[in-house]
Amino acid sequence: MEEHKSRLLILGGKAAGQHPVADALSPYFQVDVVPRMDQALEALRKTDYHAVFADVGDFLPLERELVGDKAAMVLNTIGEGVIIVDAEGRCVWSNKRMRAFPSEVFEQVKQVCMRARAIFSASSPVLAGESVQARSRKFTCQFADRYFELMVSPVADDRGEVSQVVGVAWDATSGRRLQQKIDAIDSAGRELTHIESDLIAKLSPGQRLKLLQDKIIRFSKDLMHFDHFAIRLLDKRTNKLEVVIAEGLPLEALEIDLYAQPEGNGISGYVAATGRSYICHDTEKDPRYVQGLEHCKSSLTVPLTLFDKVIGIYNIESQSIGSFNEDDRQFAEIFARYVAMSLNILDLLVVERYTTTGQLADSVVQEIAQPLNDIITEAQTLMEEYIGDDNMRHRLGRIVENVESIRQTVRAVVAGPHAVLGSKDVDNQRTSQLLVDRRILVADDEVNIRTTLADVLRKHGAQIDLCKDGYEAVNTLEQHHFDLVISDIKMPYRNGYEIFAAARRCRENLPVILMTGFGYDPNHSIVRASQEGLCGVMFKPFKVDQLIEEICKALGIVNPKNDPTPGSGGVNEPRTSVSGASTTASTPASQKTDA
Repeated sequence: MEEHKSRLLILGGKAAGQHPVADALSPYFQVDVVPRMDQALEALRKTDYHAVFADVGDFLPLERELVGDKAAMVLNTIGEGVIIVDAEGRCVWSNKRMRAFPSEVFEQVKQVCMRARAIFSASSPVLAGESVQARSRKFTCQFADRYFELMVSPVADDRGEVSQVVGVAWDATSGRRLQQKIDAIDSAGRELTHIESDLIAKLSPGQRLKLLQDKIIRFSKDLMHFDHFAIRLLDKRTNKLEVVIAEGLPLEALEIDLYAQPEGNGISGYVAATGRSYICHDTEKDPRYVQGLEHCKSSLTVPLTLFDKVIGIYNIESQSIGSFNEDDRQFAEIFARYVAMSLNILDLLVVERYTTTGQLADSVVQEIAQPLNDIITEAQTLMEEYIGDDNMRHRLGRIVENVESIRQTVRAVVAGPHAVLGSKDVDNQRTSQLLVDRRILVADDEVNIRTTLADVLRKHGAQIDLCKDGYEAVNTLEQHHFDLVISDIKMPYRNGYEIFAAARRCRENLPVILMTGFGYDPNHSIVRASQEGLCGVMFKPFKVDQLIEEICKALGIVNPKNDPTPGSGGVNEPRTSVSGASTTASTPASQKTDA
């Protein structure tokens, strides 16, 4: 059958003129006859032939043309630009890709090829026997804001001299920009994790956290171009993702409880549970997405990892569909690793402070234990010798009381954040009318702290409601009216910021004081609440006087101890220590006379 016959091409000359040959082959093959070389090449481009018949004189030129034609087809198909430049700097040949480059780029490539030829010729005038690949050189060209890379190789003639060079050029702009951004992120990350000991030593825990937060927000906006994002850290006790830093996201989105679970906890829960980044191209079509930025159309979430363990997530939101691609994911993952390191450094500083303070207190106790015992022993011995001298025995008794007071204070410091200094020295009777008719909520999971605070504040006339965890505190806030809220930062079920936010929902100007042990603030509640009107922070262990001072400040009450008005018990009135160990009086300046 005709369609199954092999196809033959006969090129002009004698072969074409011998009709008997064509006639003899026609019963067995499908034969095409062309008289000229260009027609034969055109036929070969369009049709697949099993054999070609040509005169001996025509065969070699046809073969060369076919090889050149195939090579040109290949070179015109590849994505790189190819150019051949002769010794005079003329373009001998170039492929379609090279000719598609802007004319300025084309000319710049030719100049680089000429410069490369001069280098090849100067370094070794004879290339015979050498590897062309070993002699190739790579160059970089820049035109406006575009970057091109060029690989130039020498072409040697029969004498081994460089007669031409071949250049292969490609647009490297995207790769160069990608590397520049990665370098910029790496530089920003180093600054993010750089801790200047002299600066940090002067900052409070809250100021340290604020410094870190400002850096993260600045780099996220200026470098990453992310205006709406949130960082959540994983609470290992509860598996909950607690919001640490947020920018541009509504409060209701940040208050959603999310846990590190692959299902039912949004994209953040999935990323925290699996450790895999997640690009949400369209929030309306993605079942994992939960509420975030208003009118959010797409999001990117990457894990915060430290030592190959997920410690939280970094979530970015956009108001446009498909805003994030694989490059954004790569950038965010690199940046997130630095964020995780910087957060860990702050935690280490807190742990170091906590440990160092405890070790220092233990050392102090050990060092002063024996001298204190010696003082008490000596005082008691003297008291035996002064039997009958009531005045001297009373003075010695006060020395013993003072020593015991010192011992108790040091023990309280050693107890760390589980103690309130000076609480036992408060008189059993009501000490003042400062807080009469004031209702205060005290929330702390440490029973010793909350009961001690309650005892102290009741003696100043306050009505106290106690809560043992964050959930109970939030519920209590919703059911009653309070004048003040005092809450620990780290508690089960709700952290300090969440309690602060709940208080503000109940009443916009409800004052809140947060407490933390040695500045420990795993959820950065201090920084977040301070930006929204937090009244004060107490670092445990604190003194009773400090507590009362902070409460007076939060409630707008004039503390008599700080009122300089004569007769108010201020600085110009006689002062008696709580323990009764010593009594001192200061004379008003107007009553002083010259000696």
